[in-house]
Amino acid sequence: MRIQNLLGIASLALFAAYPSLAAGTKSAHVEIKNAQGTKIGTAKIKSTAGGVKVDVKVSQLTSGEHGIHIHNVGKCEGPAFTTAGGHFNPTSAHHGVNNTETPHPHVGDLANLNVGQNGKASASFTVSGATLEDGATSLFHEGGTSLVIHAKADDLKSDPSGNSGDRIACGVIEK
Repeated sequence: MRIQNLLGIASLALFAAYPSLAAGTKSAHVEIKNAQGTKIGTAKIKSTAGGVKVDVKVSQLTSGEHGIHIHNVGKCEGPAFTTAGGHFNPTSAHHGVNNTETPHPHVGDLANLNVGQNGKASASFTVSGATLEDGATSLFHEGGTSLVIHAKADDLKSDPSGNSGDRIACGVIEK
């Protein structure tokens, strides 16, 4: 009986120290489609300390680097995906980790996606400041958000979008 009491107290202490554990792990998913509406990949998003982790797996892309960003609207109408709006930027920061202006980067910025000769890529990104909870930096704000892959590499410095070219794939971030 004493061991059960100790385990119970330890569990309560753990949940008090990490309230997100008591609420359950928050997560989201994305089904990524190309301009023709064909599913070419997925992304899984989960809450982490100070942000969210995005795990992406895609195929059927041209080899090389592609910009990938979180966009401000949860709407992906092809072929141009302009319905996804601009980059998710709730803090009005500048684009790119290499931008000389401060503050930077904005919340929707991710590193480039490196696609192999076989047209496939998988990557993990940590997005500091983003959340799956309520609030200004929530990926579930009114209107939602989306994940967009661009035709070219992001230069990681040019406002507003890193000169990453056309939008070639898109997926709505969903609970």
